[in-house]
Amino acid sequence: MEVTRVTVDEVRARLDRGEPLAIVDARSADAWSTATSRIPGAIRVPPDDVAAHVAEIPRDRAVITYCT
Repeated sequence: MEVTRVTVDEVRARLDRGEPLAIVDARSADAWSTATSRIPGAIRVPPDDVAAHVAEIPRDRAVITYCT
């Protein structure tokens, strides 16, 4: 598995090309609960409970993780 940093513009371009992506929202509970925006379809994986949510993350596509 290769881990790289991508920009918002790069993610947008990949989505615009129709590339299948899994978006993982790994913000802390406080950041998530007070957020004014969320990405539709993102998989919520709290950073302190990753093991309980690993099965929810697709393995057949690139995974984009974001946090604060």
